[in-house]
Amino acid sequence: MDKTAALLGVAALVGLIGGGYGYYQYQRSNDPYADCRGGLAAGDIGGPFTLVDDTGATVTDEDVITKPSLIYFGYTFCPDVCPFDAARNAAAVDILEERGIEVTPIFITIDPARDTPQVLAEFTENIHPAMIGLTGSEEQIKAAATAYRILYQRRETGDAFYLMDHSVMTYLVLPDVGYVDFFNNTDTAEQIADRVACFVGA
Repeated sequence: MDKTAALLGVAALVGLIGGGYGYYQYQRSNDPYADCRGGLAAGDIGGPFTLVDDTGATVTDEDVITKPSLIYFGYTFCPDVCPFDAARNAAAVDILEERGIEVTPIFITIDPARDTPQVLAEFTENIHPAMIGLTGSEEQIKAAATAYRILYQRRETGDAFYLMDHSVMTYLVLPDVGYVDFFNNTDTAEQIADRVACFVGA
């Protein structure tokens, strides 16, 4: 490769990097939540759903997402991750309440065969009094999970003691805005509370 070609290659690379950085800054400048996300842009996640709550009533997303909400997909028979994440989300809600911010913790099952409204009611009551448990038909659960890009699969064991493999993100959803960010299961209750507070302008 001669010197001219090398210089042209470097110039092209610099141009690509500069253009990418410029687009990133443009996106941030048009994103009111950019500083809260720490550089993570919102994606095409979430949307309308129709499910059944832990009282047995059919509800939509508009019925349950009436304030900032932390949405988690899991199942009550989960031996470790789901109860831990649900409790962690509940702790974040309590921290936010101390700061004067009301947030709804929502638990959507990916195991409707076992997670009836009654089972969910017992589970959510043990985790947090404000937690809403949601179930539904297999089709309704699949539609909601697909909207939130949740992957899940049943481990077939031939009995009632099967486990479920599934994604473990918690989503922050704002009324009239929709999905704005997600939290990994490595995020602490304090970290979640701080970022939620940023989104709601507290």
